[in-house]
Amino acid sequence: MDTFASVFVAASGRSALATVAFIAVGLVLVGGLIWAFRLGFKVRSREPAPPAPHEQPRRPGTAPAHETHRTREPNAMPEPTDGERLTPHQLRPTGSRDSADQRRPRWEEGSGG
Repeated sequence: MDTFASVFVAASGRSALATVAFIAVGLVLVGGLIWAFRLGFKVRSREPAPPAPHEQPRRPGTAPAHETHRTREPNAMPEPTDGERLTPHQLRPTGSRDSADQRRPRWEEGSGG
């Protein structure tokens, strides 16, 4: 039959040392988190404030800014002259070139998307 004294004696010794070690590690971790929070707060207070709404850049009122559109079309695959397969150094360095028709493609009624 367990009594309070036997439970107290069982809790003493190595398990008491482990309990103290867990509490010490927990206090060190909490102290480190508090220190890191205070350091971050100090660093943030030294940074400049975000710009006010009247200091923000504005878009031009007439047209979209920097709108460019270039249509590309794939290069034709060169045909081997001697019937052998082509090696990578015989191919062109890019996979596409500027198209002759630079009009923007428009959606047509009945097309898929």
